[in-house]
Amino acid sequence: MSTAAALRGISRQLDDPASLGRALDDLLAARTEPPALLALGEPTHGIEAFPLLRNEVLGHLVERGYRSIVLETDILAASDVDDYVGGATAEVDTVLATGFSHGFGAVPGNRELVEWLRAHNADRAPQDRVRFHGFDAPVETAGAPSPRHALSSVDDYLPVALRPESVRDLDALLGEDADWTNQAAMFDPAASIGDSDRARALRIVADDLASALRRAAPGLRPADPTGYDHAVAHARTAQGLLRYHAAMASPAPDRIATLASLRAEMMAENLLAIVAQEQRRGPSLVFAHNGHLRPARSNLPVGEEDVSWGSAGALVGLTLGERYVFLATDANPASDPGTLQGVLAEATTRRALFPAPALRAALPPSIGAGEPIVPGHLPLNPAELDGADAVIFVADTDGKRHQYW
Repeated sequence: MSTAAALRGISRQLDDPASLGRALDDLLAARTEPPALLALGEPTHGIEAFPLLRNEVLGHLVERGYRSIVLETDILAASDVDDYVGGATAEVDTVLATGFSHGFGAVPGNRELVEWLRAHNADRAPQDRVRFHGFDAPVETAGAPSPRHALSSVDDYLPVALRPESVRDLDALLGEDADWTNQAAMFDPAASIGDSDRARALRIVADDLASALRRAAPGLRPADPTGYDHAVAHARTAQGLLRYHAAMASPAPDRIATLASLRAEMMAENLLAIVAQEQRRGPSLVFAHNGHLRPARSNLPVGEEDVSWGSAGALVGLTLGERYVFLATDANPASDPGTLQGVLAEATTRRALFPAPALRAALPPSIGAGEPIVPGHLPLNPAELDGADAVIFVADTDGKRHQYW
């Protein structure tokens, strides 16, 4: 029997919403524990098919009790989207521009998602609404922002009597935002403020604010759970940003790997906080790049180096165990027949789900990964299947990427 024939035998073809729903139900029913977090990856950003698949998956999961969607976007900015889908008055174009980082508001499928969420939530009680969360740090490839907004938001939230002494010098320690946003710091550690006396002092301020919030939780959170959770997210973000700036100032040879791992740490902390917030309402669907969600180490070629770090999925998986489910996705409209993508394409009509254990067993040992379909696409390779519960392969895409940045 050929490899493609064997794969057709284990595949679940996802030709319409009904078949997609049945395949998801069967996959989740086989778990020893119901998932708290279902992770759906994509192999690159901007290709229309993957966010549209995500929207279809979410629509089915909401019928099964899921009550939140979490995207690879700035956790703080995402509150604009959550307010809008909860009924706040705003223009959708403004929400897409301000509520998504990385330019993702322009990605096909995200407007559809936001408009669907708003319409779905319109006539529902708060406990039944589907909330929108981001789980990324507020960083970009060109640098990181000042911690001013995050720190000031926590300071403003705390009653005056609960504010730590260290915040008295907050404005002086922060200085000008331009001190923090210098894009040269991403490539030149000497251009970073992250190892200055001011930055080190601010790490104490951030720690004091986070501690004050935790200690005040019994008095503050019952009266305003959403406001308290937002303040905690700002405190967590401030601490993470200051660690990130410190790493930018380091001349260590593993500097890029450290920055990637610090971002992953922030992502993981945010995801676990969201799971804790949502646990009484229902499970969550998270959507991001495969590399962030894979419960194993991530690798990325940077220049002549192969940078490796523990992904957010790997960190979250340590805590959630069987309650974390990861579905990887991939596509290639013109795959080499001798590659993983080639045999998956031959076994797929439109889209197909392949349980990872059966997929690994059916593949010949010599098979490798195909070529990227666009710059930035990271094709799945057989070794990465060990971290997935299933793979969804998309055959009906032209592979063109929308210019979202």
